Amino acid sequence: MGDDDTGDEHGTPLPGGPVRGSTTGRASMAALDLLGRRWILRLIWELSREPAGFRALQRRCDDMSSSVLDTRLRDLVDARIATRNQSGDYELTPLGTHLVEALDPLLTWSTTWAKELERD
Repeated sequence: MGDDDTGDEHGTPLPGGPVRGSTTGRASMAALDLLGRRWILRLIWELSREPAGFRALQRRCDDMSSSVLDTRLRDLVDARIATRNQSGDYELTPLGTHLVEALDPLLTWSTTWAKELERD
């Protein structure tokens, strides 16, 4: 799969089935496949700040194409990381919020990494 594709040929990566890079169905491999899809982490970040509608997310994500945004939002909804609320905005589910909390150590590590590279 290329970096600019939507990744739809295999559908949303979910635990229990084959995913990019693995046929085991392990949850960790499905998570890595999902999180490795272009724009997914950015959308999770944006939704962690506040719920948003389609057009607002598109603007906040550097005007990504509507087809890619639609696909990525479907991926997040199918994976139960995001949902649409009563006003039609997308928001993180409790599982999505838990994911953001789980990513906090990676953010801390990346800051340390950047500082280490600056010293060289």
